[in-house]
Amino acid sequence: APPELRQREQALLDVADVVFTGGPSLYDAKRQRHKNVLCLPSAVDARPYSRQRALADGDGMRRADELQGAITSPRLGFFGVIDERLDLALIEALAAADPAWQLIMVGPVVKISPEDLPRSPNIHWLGQQSYEHLPHLVSGWDVCLLPFALNESTRFISPTKTLEYMAAEKPVVSTPVRDVAVLYGQDVRIADSHEAFVSACRDLLAETAEDRLRRMAQMAATVASYSWDNTAETIRAAIERAVGEHHRTQGTQAQSGKGTLSAVGA
Repeated sequence: APPELRQREQALLDVADVVFTGGPSLYDAKRQRHKNVLCLPSAVDARPYSRQRALADGDGMRRADELQGAITSPRLGFFGVIDERLDLALIEALAAADPAWQLIMVGPVVKISPEDLPRSPNIHWLGQQSYEHLPHLVSGWDVCLLPFALNESTRFISPTKTLEYMAAEKPVVSTPVRDVAVLYGQDVRIADSHEAFVSACRDLLAETAEDRLRRMAQMAATVASYSWDNTAETIRAAIERAVGEHHRTQGTQAQSGKGTLSAVGA
């Protein structure tokens, strides 16, 4: 990062009473720079991704059918920004692994040229779609993908879509993005090579009914623990603790010109 950006960040940290970070990687990067840093992973509203709710929305399902109804199964899908964070060679490897696998890629192309995207009859670039239609698209997928490259752009990412995929009760395969592995390693298949990623997808496509029920139960428990209600309560409790500490030291802070309670998100 440019030196001036780091200086501005430090200026914020200097006046903050509590700092929230959006995942373990950011937490580890900031915890030595402030005395009160809390790890606050992504949260999710699971309701829109409920399969029953998605299927009950006739208009949404019709839109999904217009986009992918003619695409045969099995469908391996991703939604999100298509940019330098994706491992395009991995997408190409998945398409080559089995011509029957249909890769559905939903999202705008940003920072990279569309000409750089791998092309194959079984790779379908659907472009940007409205957020409200994503649950309907996901409901028709067999495996959800987190095909991120491991580079500086993905060093601190903590993809919210991981929880959204799990809220839809879909099996998920990811490259070893640190926050995904740390937070959701018990739910998501982590693959550290193209070959391992292909193998994980193949295994999940052959998932037994018993394994599917076990996976869905585990995912449901994880999703529930990352609800917005739980996240809001964590924030509330942290701010209340900071307020108490602030009041205890208010006299000293007032003398030094730091009389305001501040919270910063990293």
